[in-house]
Amino acid sequence: MDRDWSNLPKNLLDSVVERLLLPSDYMRFSLVCMSWYSVAKDNKSKLSMMTPPPMLLIYTGEEDLWKLYNAMDNKIFDLQLRVPNKRLCGSSKGWLIFADWNFVDKNLGVTLVNPFFRVKGRREKENSVIRLPPLTPPGWRKWVRVRRRNRDDWVERCQNYVLKATLSADPASNANDCIVVVIYEERLRLAFIRLGKETTWTYIDERVGTSVSSTVIDGCRGIEEVARVEDKFYAVNYSSELYSFKVTPQSSSDVKLAVCGVEQNVFVKRYLVEAKEKVILMIQRYIKFDREVGRRVTRKFRIFELNLDEREWIEKHSLGDVALFVGDNSSVLVLASNFPACQSNCIYFNHDRCRAGQFEFPPHDFGVYNVVSQSFLDPYPTHVKTMVEMTDRLPIWIMPTIQL
Repeated sequence: MDRDWSNLPKNLLDSVVERLLLPSDYMRFSLVCMSWYSVAKDNKSKLSMMTPPPMLLIYTGEEDLWKLYNAMDNKIFDLQLRVPNKRLCGSSKGWLIFADWNFVDKNLGVTLVNPFFRVKGRREKENSVIRLPPLTPPGWRKWVRVRRRNRDDWVERCQNYVLKATLSADPASNANDCIVVVIYEERLRLAFIRLGKETTWTYIDERVGTSVSSTVIDGCRGIEEVARVEDKFYAVNYSSELYSFKVTPQSSSDVKLAVCGVEQNVFVKRYLVEAKEKVILMIQRYIKFDREVGRRVTRKFRIFELNLDEREWIEKHSLGDVALFVGDNSSVLVLASNFPACQSNCIYFNHDRCRAGQFEFPPHDFGVYNVVSQSFLDPYPTHVKTMVEMTDRLPIWIMPTIQL
């Protein structure tokens, strides 16, 4: 006899929810039927306490359809998310970010998309797409006027105008605290906008803070990643110099050099992440380009911790019970012991955009790096690896979020 799962007693469903450990489990539970969704919504306070490893978003090759892969339990979700087929320049707080050309207004725009609000076959949730005011700093027209071989190349160039972007808060659940920060071409400078409070972007002057004592520094340009720690934003550039600033109406005059760099190397990518309260880690990724075989290869990683008192980077040779997730996403730190399949002392890395030499290769540069043994592990089974390598869009880590 068939069971009627939709009419299970609420107290029984409540007890099931209490045993859920991951947002992915919570999402599966809420999608069973309307009665289960209602129970999930009643217990959504439990959801806010879940901070799992991110999932991998992979383009399917079908127009605007992407799939989710959970590397922790090695499963591809049997749902498809509707996200525009564009180069994604950010993944932050469960939202994706992309830049593109607005053919109506004839300017460059930045858009936020929540893929979890846009499941194929289900009703699209309100405000799943947020279009921001035009990003038009001095010199932007020169960028878009550069001749390309064809229209598709030109559109792709416009999508590359923002190297990377991040959010300070989830715009759906905490819009009042949501600040969007972007790193834009062609000198990789910073701009920010407060969601719902401002109609124009603030462009940070790269000349702010160009010397400390007798040390000559590069200035606030060549930025590679931005992270928010408490009430400040921190930005690291290609010389591993760290800048800090608060978002205020006079923010450009508030930018300060927090620490000088450890090295300048164009074949090194840098990431930032908050490890714990007021502790910032810089991850340096060393990359090799092989143009003959058309591949990019990560050779190693180095980890540095910021010592604010001494104003210097201190190299670390162990992450302890921590796993990092890096790529085009805002870098994520996870306590590995909370998740049995998550490997501690490891960096899960994706193929992401790299400006070094302006080489663009297919997405083959991904894996898991053990910081202590300095060895590489293959993170995906063959069918997932093939799916990643066959796509013409770079996969990206995304934090699972559910709004009930």
